[in-house]
Amino acid sequence: MIPYLARFLDITKNNDTLPAEWKSAAVFPVHKGSYRSLVTNYRPASLISVICKQMEHVIASYLKQAWDKNDWLYEGQNGFIPGHSCESQVITVFQDSVDSMDEGDRIDAIVIYFLKGF
Repeated sequence: MIPYLARFLDITKNNDTLPAEWKSAAVFPVHKGSYRSLVTNYRPASLISVICKQMEHVIASYLKQAWDKNDWLYEGQNGFIPGHSCESQVITVFQDSVDSMDEGDRIDAIVIYFLKGF
């Protein structure tokens, strides 16, 4: 199936357009737990085209191979490395900050907090 997807990607790239089905998704609320009457107890789940999902998988696999082969990812990119998470990134930043303060270095930081939902 990959040769067909690759050819399809080549055609869409050359035409500088994507199929309309790839640009839309059916979004459904999925209950996370607790009270069903609270909107915050739901998360969105989107259903997209199977071919689009396959194409995402092919492209992601290619990018991962390219990153690994060329050593493009910095070891601190925790969100992209298996076995690492956002939590491990926070711990790393915290430890680096503590080490810098122990050495008497000045630290300037900008923190942006993104809240899920509204």
